[in-house]
Amino acid sequence: MNILETKDLKHSFGPLAVLFGVDLQIEEGERHAVIGPNGAGKTTLFNTITGTYHPTSGKVFFKGKDITGYKPHKLARIGIGRSFQITSTFMNLTAFQNIRLAILSKDGVRFNLLRRVDKMQRITQETDEMLKRINLYEDRNTPASALSYGKSRALEISMALATNPELVLLDEFAAGMSKEETADAVALIRKLTEGKTVVIIEHDMDVVFSLADRITVLHYGKILATGKPEEIRNNQAVKDAYLGDLEV
Repeated sequence: MNILETKDLKHSFGPLAVLFGVDLQIEEGERHAVIGPNGAGKTTLFNTITGTYHPTSGKVFFKGKDITGYKPHKLARIGIGRSFQITSTFMNLTAFQNIRLAILSKDGVRFNLLRRVDKMQRITQETDEMLKRINLYEDRNTPASALSYGKSRALEISMALATNPELVLLDEFAAGMSKEETADAVALIRKLTEGKTVVIIEHDMDVVFSLADRITVLHYGKILATGKPEEIRNNQAVKDAYLGDLEV
């Protein structure tokens, strides 16, 4: 069963066309990578799926429901979470406060004068449990701006997952990380996304081929190929367009 589908999805910035009729199918429970050279349209595809951009034409479906043009907050409510290529935590808030905001959003809880968030023991407990799972409990009172780059990215990924989405989209989560930080991030994603559907955009081919169940190659705004890692690795058209003689 496909949890996410795009049908003939197109997007243009004025006269500049970026997506040319993308038909993407994401199977429920899989880890699916979208790869391709710079300018292939990968982030535009994510932005169009997640409501940052409205498609020029075409449709987006989540569990068979047309969600074309849904705004990010509405997508979060129906079970779709996302992280971004550029870290998007609240830099002046602590690690604890960042995670708590995500959990509050999931539960639809708002601040008001009659309900002090600090007294909401269940929310606090759930926040601390998430911080322990991502090895940031000791940094719970540290502002996001003071965290290392790897920890900051882990915090952002965890915020996307703290909303308990069925589907999570991760955009270049390993960008700028050291090898050690990348290995930690991959292990974290494996742990936190068990039983969920994950779609990643990633340039690190070691990450892609170790993490993904299936891979879609986007080239000049069109899907060039979709298949299992071994099929993509041996696809001559993919080698010619993107992978070349890269050892993966």
